[in-house]
Amino acid sequence: MSPSPSIQELLTSNRAWARSKTDADAGFFNRLVAQQAPDFFWIGCSDSRVPANEIVGLDPGEMFVHRNVANLTPPQDANFLSTLQYAVQVLRVKHILVVGHYGCGGVKAAMERPNHGLIDHWLAPIRELHAEHRHELENLDAVGAHDRLCELNVIRGVRNVAANPFVINAWGEGQSLEIHGWCYSLASGLVNDLGVSVSGPQELDPLFDEG
Repeated sequence: MSPSPSIQELLTSNRAWARSKTDADAGFFNRLVAQQAPDFFWIGCSDSRVPANEIVGLDPGEMFVHRNVANLTPPQDANFLSTLQYAVQVLRVKHILVVGHYGCGGVKAAMERPNHGLIDHWLAPIRELHAEHRHELENLDAVGAHDRLCELNVIRGVRNVAANPFVINAWGEGQSLEIHGWCYSLASGLVNDLGVSVSGPQELDPLFDEG
C-alpha cells in the first residue's frame, strides 16, 4: 500500500480537480451554487472504501448522502431522521438508496461478543437481526453468514425507511418516491440489487415478511 498523501498534497489535488471540472464545463460550479436538486438520496456506510457518488458515476450535486457505521436507519436517531426529512420534504428526492457493502466491519463487530465500547450500543439493531435469523445464518460458513447479514441489514433498512412517517406522508400526498436496497462488493466494485424496492405503502407487507 502506498503511503498516505500529506495535507498539502490533498489541497493540491483539490485545485487540480476543480480545474479539471471547469476545463470540461465552465459553468459546473455556478450551477452547484445556484441550487441543490438531486434525485437520489444515499444512505450508506461510513467506510472509506465506499464513495457514494463515485460508485454510480454521479457528479457533486446529483446525490444527497447520509453515512454512518454499518448504514443503519435507526428510527430514534435525530441525525438520520433530520437528513431523511430534508431529503424527502425539502429536496423531494425521487429515489432513496439504502446501500450496505460486503465485508462491512460494523456488521462483523456486531457478530462478535460485545466488547467494542460505545459502538456496541450503535450496532445493537444488527445483533438483534443476527439473533432473529440465526437458524439461516448457522447453516452458512463464516463468510457466507457475514455477507448474508450485510444483506439482511439493508433489507431491514429499506423496511425502516418505507415505514417512516415522513415517507408514508409523502406517498399519501402523491409524491413520487422509490426506496431501493443494494449491497456493494468491495472485491468487484459492483452493486448487487437485492430486489426489495418499494414505491408505495401497498408494497410494505411483502417487505415485512422478508426483513
